[in-house]
Order: sequence, then structure tokens, then C-alpha cells
Amino acid sequence: MQNHCAVPSCSSSKFDPQPLFRFPRDPERSKKWVEKCQRKDLADKSPDQLYRFYRVCGKHFDTSLIDSTKDNETERKGRKKMKKSQEDTVKEDVQTLSEEDENKEFLKSLFEVLLLLGEQSIPPITYGDSKWDTQGLGNFQALLEYRMNCGDGNLKKRYEVNKQCCSSAQLIHLLEVCEKFIRSKLVEEVKHNGFFSLLTDDLVKISEEWYLPVFIRFVDQSNCQRERFFGFLNLEEDEDVLAEKLLSEITESWGLDMEQCRGQAHSCSGTRFSKVKTFAAALLKRYPMAVLTLRSTRTLNIVLAGGMALSGVQLVMSTFMKIESFFSQSPFLQLELEHAISIFYPNKEEKANKLKEICRTNWTRRHDAFNVAMEVLEALLLCVDSVHDNEDMRWTDQVTHNALEISKALTDFEFIMALVVLKNVTALTQAFGQNVQGKATDIHFAAASLKAVLHSLKEVSENIDVYHEFWNDEAVNLAAAMEIPVKVPRSILRKHQSEYRNIRPEHYYKNHLSVLVVDYIIKELNELFCEEHVKTLRCLTLVPTVIEQNKSTEPEEDSIQVFKNDIPTVATLSAELHCWWVKWSKKGKGETFPSSLHETLQLPDVKFFPNMLAILRLIGIMPTLSLEDSCNVAYKRFKMYIEDIPLKFKSKSLAVINLNYDVGCDLDSVVEMYMKTNPEEAEEL
Repeated sequence: MQNHCAVPSCSSSKFDPQPLFRFPRDPERSKKWVEKCQRKDLADKSPDQLYRFYRVCGKHFDTSLIDSTKDNETERKGRKKMKKSQEDTVKEDVQTLSEEDENKEFLKSLFEVLLLLGEQSIPPITYGDSKWDTQGLGNFQALLEYRMNCGDGNLKKRYEVNKQCCSSAQLIHLLEVCEKFIRSKLVEEVKHNGFFSLLTDDLVKISEEWYLPVFIRFVDQSNCQRERFFGFLNLEEDEDVLAEKLLSEITESWGLDMEQCRGQAHSCSGTRFSKVKTFAAALLKRYPMAVLTLRSTRTLNIVLAGGMALSGVQLVMSTFMKIESFFSQSPFLQLELEHAISIFYPNKEEKANKLKEICRTNWTRRHDAFNVAMEVLEALLLCVDSVHDNEDMRWTDQVTHNALEISKALTDFEFIMALVVLKNVTALTQAFGQNVQGKATDIHFAAASLKAVLHSLKEVSENIDVYHEFWNDEAVNLAAAMEIPVKVPRSILRKHQSEYRNIRPEHYYKNHLSVLVVDYIIKELNELFCEEHVKTLRCLTLVPTVIEQNKSTEPEEDSIQVFKNDIPTVATLSAELHCWWVKWSKKGKGETFPSSLHETLQLPDVKFFPNMLAILRLIGIMPTLSLEDSCNVAYKRFKMYIEDIPLKFKSKSLAVINLNYDVGCDLDSVVEMYMKTNPEEAEEL
């Protein structure tokens, strides 16, 4: 049975619980439900299969399809006849099916059970200490036995003969075939809709190896922005060969046409970030149109800091992760922090309340995270020290140990100095980052303000001696208030004692922190917001609200020329652009204009402007732009999967099945693919 709605792209989740209704057993009513769901893959399933395994949630439930009393009575009367008829049919099938057909039906049963388990994120195989248990097949076997006990004669006959062949290794191959088949359907969907962007997320550990999650963003035929989860790329290879291996897997194994890729964005940080950067550079070199951008799910300042391979900055970022994990364990820890904030702001109740409210959110991911950290730093140290002391024995040993780890980091001057530098430098990019992830008008403004942001950063770089002196004084004063000794990092002194024995801390941190942070941010901004990307963002001037707000100026044709190779008719671009501007530059009384790209793409009139439609669709695939909630189902489901599924039960194949549950899986086609890719195993089964 499904624990989610059968309707494609339904956004119901544990945060939006809805009642689930069974499909009716009556063939006519069951057929109507399938039509309402718009699931062609369900058309060949029997009413009994639909009744047992599929549900429709309350959002889509049509009360007119509920069984009437008369229909229920008819169904009850006919149920005995139907059951007898089904039993007779099963017996007849067992007698008349050829051995080849029996084998295919057996494989179809295996795949149907696997897909059902995958859709529910239920691990099919019993898990041992380090590998999937080879002795028992756990949930998979239990569900097969249930089906056999319900009268599946062919399955029972073949399973008794081939029981010894259904090993865990073969079951893994079956899962991989399901994954491959679903991905082939996704590739078809992407090809059908044209251009796309490639996005990756934080690394995920599966079976003791690190994998890179891959998403594809495109605009579908109904002009809705969509993202699909495509699977995982193994990141365990050496860096010098990794990029080519990943590109080969995407193009050859997955079948994506990277010539159609128009953007890429990566969210990875930490020690393996260099591998992802190498992959991104190789992708851009081979496919120059795959412009590197920011991903909308991450704030700019956190992305900039996360990519710096500086020990002080990485200490800040890793401590942020520990803080987020620590306070999410218990609401009582959160109350302890709020109490500490009250102690440090006794006469500033309004400010204290504001900080408490901020700390109830994921503040370590905010645009102003470094500024917030500076505001609550002393209260945070008081809180974790109190938890570590554990005078009233309220906390477990693990909690007190975690508190001590955070306390050690907060009382390291390298942490203080890096936090002060990050706070001051990212203050220059904060407003820009917020606007980039705002509404269409904000993004358009951000694109125009990038030069000013870079100019401010370059001014800081040119006068780094003066700025660093202020930053150093701020860090030293804060360290004095927290009774933290000012010194060069111990790890540096231990490794390079002769070189740094007599160096003054302010000189060390200027050359090894402040200068490098400013230079890195300037370099990264130029990469993430190259000329082509900025021009694309400036094309949001085509959104009617932006036109109306800037009606004195026509949209810049120079920016729109970035799409000249991807639009239907370049010759008519200027005239069409002018007509589009005239249409939206004058607002009637009481008239409201679309204020977002999503709303603009849904306009009925947009089809009469083919060049504008093509450009709007190309803007829509840019990873920088945030998706509407209804269009962001894949990423939400991915985060739920990663957070909810225990590490030992995570599977790259099951993840693809679960996160693409609405992709139609024709069992005959799946079986055919399996028999082609694993002919020897298929013969054994």
C-alpha cells in the first residue's frame, strides 16, 4: 500500500497530512479514478491491484466517485463471483503459460514488489553489521510470501523453484535495473522539454562511500519550472581523473545531452569541495554554455565561506554545523541559550527577544549568520559551559561532550578572528545576496548592483592594512572580554615553529586570513556571476511588474542577445520586444500584473510572443532563481529522505525510486531491460 498520493507531483507530506482513499474495486469506477489521476502507467493494472496498493489523498478526492449504497451492495453481491473467477483464471494461467512467459511474470512480480517498497522508502533487504544480509531477504521476502498466500499461483510456483536464486546480490541488481529504467524515463522527459541546468547538493554517505546528489532543472510543456532527482555520482576517485569519470557517467551511462545544459550550481562544502570545483570547471570547459551560478537553496554568504580552504574559516563553518545539530537535540537546550541571552542583555529586552527569535530558526544558514554569531557569542559560550558543567545532572554524557567541543572552538582566537573578518567582509555582499534570492524586482536590482559590490570589495582589498587593523582591534577586544588569549594557531606553530616563532598575531592573520578572504570572495563573485549570468538575471525585466516599475525605459536588448542562438526568430526579436514592453508598460486602474517569472510563464498571451516565451523558459532553468513551492517537490522529498532514513538503510537505487515515485514504470519494459542487461541471471531465475 502507498503511504502517499498517486497523483503526480502531489505536494502532500508529513507537514501537510491528508486522508488517503483506496481505489474502488469496481472496474468502471477504478478506470475513472485512473483518468482523474492522469497516470497512464496505472491503466494496465487490475482494479484489485489498484485497490490494494494505490491511494488518492483528500486534495484530489472527488466525492462524486464514492461508492453509492446501491453500488456497494452490487459489489458485495458480486465479490464472491469475482473471487471465484480470479481463482479459476489463476489456475488456468498456471496451466497454460509457457516457461518463458512464466519467467517474465515471475520477474514482473519481483519488480512490482521492489517498486512498491522503494516508493515507501522501505529497505527490501535485512541489514547486517556491514553488508546487506545474505541469509534473509527481510521485507522483500515477507511481501512476496504475502502475495503468494493471497493466491498468486504463478509466483508461488516459480518462487519454490528459484528461491535459492533470489540472493541479496541479485536483488541489488534488480534494484539497479529499476534505477536505470526510471532514469531513462527522466532523460526522455528532459529531452522532450529542451534546455536544462545541472545542480548538485551536499555529499551523502552511502555504504561507506561519498556520493554527489544530482538534480536537473527544466521548464516543462505547461511552462512550469521543474526539478528532478537523477541519482548519485560516486566521489571516491582521485581528483585528477574524477571530473572525466563523472562527465562520462552523466553523458554515456545516464544519456543526458550536455549540449543542452545552460547552467550549473553546486552546494557542496568542506574537505571534498575541491573535487566538486574541479568537476564544475571541467564541465564548463567542455560545455561553455553551462554557466556556473549560485543555487537558490543556499544563501550567498554561506556558500562563499563554505568554499574557502582556510583553517580559520573552516573552523567557523564546522562549529556552525555543530551548533545547529546541538540545539536541535532538545527544546530544553534552546531554553538554556535563551536564558543566557537574557543574562547578557538585561537592560535591552527588545534586542534580547529579537535574538531569541532568531536563534529559534536555522540562524547559521542566514544571510547575516556571522553578524548574529557575533551578537550571541558570549551568551552561547555561557550556555555550552553551563551544559558541560552539568551541575544539576540534567544532560547526558554525549550532550555534555558535544557542549565541550563547541566551547573549545568558541574559545580559540583563530575562531574569533575568522568570525570577525567574515562578519565585516560579507556585510558588503549581504544585501546583494538577499536580493538575488528575492522577487523578480529584487533580482533585477541585484544584477544592476553587482559592479558596486565588487567595487567596494576591491577598495577593501587595496586598503587591507587599514581595514585589518580595525578588524584585529575588534577581535582582540572581544577576546579580552571572553578571557581568550590572543595567539597564532597552535597547529601552525607546531608545524612551522622556526618560521612563525616570533611573528605577531596581527601580522599572521592579515596575510593568512584577511587578505585571502577578501581576494577569494572577489574571485568567487566573478565566477558565480559572470557576464552571461548577470545578463540572464537582467532579463527579468521582461516580467510585467518589473516593466511597469521601469516603464520609462525599454528592456535592454543587449542583455537579451545572450539568448540569440536559442530563440526561434532572431530577426523579429527587436519588434517583438517592443510590443511586449508596450503591452505591459501601462497599468490600468485596478489592474494587477504578474510579479514573478512563474506567473509570467502561465500567461495565456505569452504564446503569441514566441521569442519572449523562449527567453522566459531559458531564464526559468537558472539555478539562481527560487522555485515556487508546488514546483520544488523533488528537493523537499530529497531532504526528507536524507534526514529520515537511517544511514545504514540509505540506498542510491532506492532513493531514485522513492524520489521519482510518480514516474510511470511499465513492468514489461523493466523486465525487458533486466533480461538484456543481466541475461545470465534472468536465465537462472
